[in-house]
Amino acid sequence: MSDASYEDGRERPLALRALDVDDLRVISSLVQDAVFPITEMAWQRRARRFAVLLNRFRWEDHAAAEARGRPYERVQSVLAVEDVQAVASDGVDLADRDTVLSVLSLEFAPGEDGTGQITLVLAGDGAVRLDVECLEVTLRDVTRPYLAPSGKAPDHPEGEN
Repeated sequence: MSDASYEDGRERPLALRALDVDDLRVISSLVQDAVFPITEMAWQRRARRFAVLLNRFRWEDHAAAEARGRPYERVQSVLAVEDVQAVASDGVDLADRDTVLSVLSLEFAPGEDGTGQITLVLAGDGAVRLDVECLEVTLRDVTRPYLAPSGKAPDHPEGEN
């Protein structure tokens, strides 16, 4: 029996869970360049859950699409953070319901006794900060992949994320 490889899961919907910083880095790399309308972001205070429905670029399929000369894909995914105690935003106009946001990364700053802050870093200097009791983040694809409307892969010139 051999270990599973990254390529083994490429044709299946993603269902990942991060319980530590290394796991969160994987999810962060997969949600980079995801876009979403501001209306798809929600904090369920009673459930202590923050969730956002993302239109995620399928980075895990990028190399295969290039090698086969086929179009790039996106997929709708739910990014959920558990045990959220507070939510704050910076540089995001929550009143502008037509805003479309773009994810640059997810970052974690540890606090005491397992607590910390997860920051959803957005393009344009925006951010959403989640105060959490512990690190528990899930990413789950919820639709079939679809052709990326731009037909292009996101590009990051030198010096950008």
